[in-house]
Amino acid sequence: MMLMLLAPMTMFAQKFGCVDYDAVAQDLPEYAKAQGDLQALAKQYDNDLQSMQEEFKRKAEEYDKTKSTMNATKQEETEQALMEMQQKIQQAYQDNSQQLQQKQQELLNPIQAKVAKAIETVGTNGKYVYIVMKNSLPFINPTLCDDVTEACKSEVRKLK
Repeated sequence: MMLMLLAPMTMFAQKFGCVDYDAVAQDLPEYAKAQGDLQALAKQYDNDLQSMQEEFKRKAEEYDKTKSTMNATKQEETEQALMEMQQKIQQAYQDNSQQLQQKQQELLNPIQAKVAKAIETVGTNGKYVYIVMKNSLPFINPTLCDDVTEACKSEVRKLK
């Protein structure tokens, strides 16, 4: 009789897990390489923009010094060239931002897929109902969920 009363309770017992997604991703060697590549690309873009801005500044200062000796047509041409340079800088900034985002997606999507696969495998093997990301919810009671971060790190290392 007691067994029949306890059986439904065990059938409804659910396992919950939580994972530090970033820690799992950062455990992959390709994550460090991707971050290095992205930082190098961002630095290159920053250097290019800085160079363009320095050239603009130099030409604007030169214009300010020689403006009084220029005729109206030359002043207009120079001002137009400066405006075009400024627009070119703004366009380069936008283009660089888009390219950096695209590169980030290109490099991080495979990593995210590996981490998701590892979490899925740990969840399936461990018979978890839910595995939630740490810091993604306002509160997760650590005593009510298993931290599966290390299991996911182990699993993601097995993936190629």
